[in-house]
Amino acid sequence: MAYINYAHRLVQLKIVYCGCGLCGKTTNLQVVHASLRNTQKSELVSLATREDRTLLFDFMSLETKLLNGFSVRFQLYTVPGQSIYTSTRRLVLNGADGVVFVADSQPGRFQENVSAFRDMETNLVENRLSLEQVPHVLQYNKRDMPNAVSLEYLEDALNNRYPRVPAYQSVATTGFGVMETLNSIAGLVVQRFSTAAASR
Repeated sequence: MAYINYAHRLVQLKIVYCGCGLCGKTTNLQVVHASLRNTQKSELVSLATREDRTLLFDFMSLETKLLNGFSVRFQLYTVPGQSIYTSTRRLVLNGADGVVFVADSQPGRFQENVSAFRDMETNLVENRLSLEQVPHVLQYNKRDMPNAVSLEYLEDALNNRYPRVPAYQSVATTGFGVMETLNSIAGLVVQRFSTAAASR
């Protein structure tokens, strides 16, 4: 949920990256962090296991001037992908203003993608949110992998609502598609916030 600090003319918006374990969520944030000037970002905090999997979440904030007279600070989080961390994912999704679902394009991860997507939907509902309310985009990561699942197959499984939401191909390890994904969700989140603010 957007937080507004009128004294500092600051709007704070929360974007959460979801997906199965090792799909590229943390890599997305690492690439974003490396791409920004120091004046635009905070430290990137990662809590990981020995295997480099995110155990709790990654967090960073980047600040930009997008609204008339207000600065906008985006707080970026990832959720842990492993199935045992459902309660942690639910906590991180609490108050989300936007969501990026990162899908792993490798054929052997297809069912994990579908399960992670359903888990995300369930956790949003537990937080009294839904994909109809929360702006979201899809990112089909690891498109450089041999025998990557076809885009049509991924779209049919994960982007089958009407209207379909924006979806981006990516290779997060090279940076391909990472900023396009972030720019898209940031724009949708700001648009929704602006519309809601104007109707008050």
